Amino acid sequence: MLDTTVTAPSRQQKLTPEVRKGLLGLGLGNALEWYDWMVFGLLSAFIGPNFFPSSDPLSATLNTLAVFAVGFAFRPLGGVMLGTLADRIGRRRVMLISISTMAVTTLIIAITPGYAHIGAWAGAILVACRIVQGVSTGIEAPLSTAHAVELVPAGREGLVAGVMSFYVNLGVLLASLVSFLCSLMIGGAAMGEWGWRIPFVIGAVFGIVVVYLRRALPETMRPEELSDNTTRAVWTGVRKHWLSVVAIIFVVGAAQAYNYAWNVGLPAAARSNFKEDPTAVFALTTALGVVLVIGSWVIGKLTDGKSMSRWFLWTRALAVPAVFLMLMYVQPGIGGFAVVLLGGSVVLVLNMTLYNVISTSLMPKNCRGAGVSLGYGVGVALFGGTASYLLVWFQSVNANWIFPVYVAVLSVLSIVFYLLARRVNGIFVGK
Repeated sequence: MLDTTVTAPSRQQKLTPEVRKGLLGLGLGNALEWYDWMVFGLLSAFIGPNFFPSSDPLSATLNTLAVFAVGFAFRPLGGVMLGTLADRIGRRRVMLISISTMAVTTLIIAITPGYAHIGAWAGAILVACRIVQGVSTGIEAPLSTAHAVELVPAGREGLVAGVMSFYVNLGVLLASLVSFLCSLMIGGAAMGEWGWRIPFVIGAVFGIVVVYLRRALPETMRPEELSDNTTRAVWTGVRKHWLSVVAIIFVVGAAQAYNYAWNVGLPAAARSNFKEDPTAVFALTTALGVVLVIGSWVIGKLTDGKSMSRWFLWTRALAVPAVFLMLMYVQPGIGGFAVVLLGGSVVLVLNMTLYNVISTSLMPKNCRGAGVSLGYGVGVALFGGTASYLLVWFQSVNANWIFPVYVAVLSVLSIVFYLLARRVNGIFVGK
């Protein structure tokens, strides 16, 4: 059974107004990151023909999903660079750098002319923006969660998991909702020509608001911690806890492979492989977003003050059978798509709510920024960024069964490495 005991201190320690405001700034930054990232994936079928020369819509979509994966490939670099910087100069300034970069590159994507106007430069600019965004987002999710955990009183890690996941899923929901409303109001043809740019403009404006809020973030690294924490000291700590980094790679990678399969891969396959109505697809991904937003908040309440380790182990084990639901969607039919998408959402929200706090718990504070960000970046690059491409490609060659087996194996490995790291190095947050 899941641990349902609640420690008294966790119920008594309230959040101060400063901490609440800090959680808002960190959470909204996560929402923006996922909004921008998911909009690109959701609109890949429209973006591809605009930026890449191809008479085959499937090939253009796969080209765009490949660019989607390129951004992930640079997340480890962002984790190494900005994670080390966060351990050296503090969390607040790096959080401002991350969100500012995301807002600027989103605006550039929105206004860049297509292949018909500037030729190969269109694709080059798109790739460059995704690389910069990959570097930026390599730090955003892992460091914002670590920052939030360090802000709240001990024992409130479940609350942090729920709050941060709520904002992540809010970003995913907004991406689906904005895409759906745009498609509904102007139609699929106009979306393909110019309407896909509207969600990116909205994301850029959203970014300006988040930058303003993050200016008031509290710093959780004390002056004496920063003065003693050289680059050499940070990476000595990372090397010492290398098994924890490996565990983080699989904890993150399995969750993200599942996540991107459901939020990006299945919708892309529905539109490109099975020619489903785009408005209906966006409506269902919006419904998925509602489930994730509400579910993450509920799970945060349920896990507040409880054993995060035990909750993680049970929920990750549930992902193994749940991912095989996608085998029910192997032919055109919006009903089958709806059953798979929403049927797998419960286990998805359980895993996506907990994985970042679990990752944070595996690294000590002095090297947490670098270690967690490195593990997160590698995990997302290897397994998350390639998930949507692999799912669409396997379906296109009638090898649907391979992808769920792949995600199930990743889930089992994440449990094994987590248990090993916890036994060898211990955990530094929660219980």
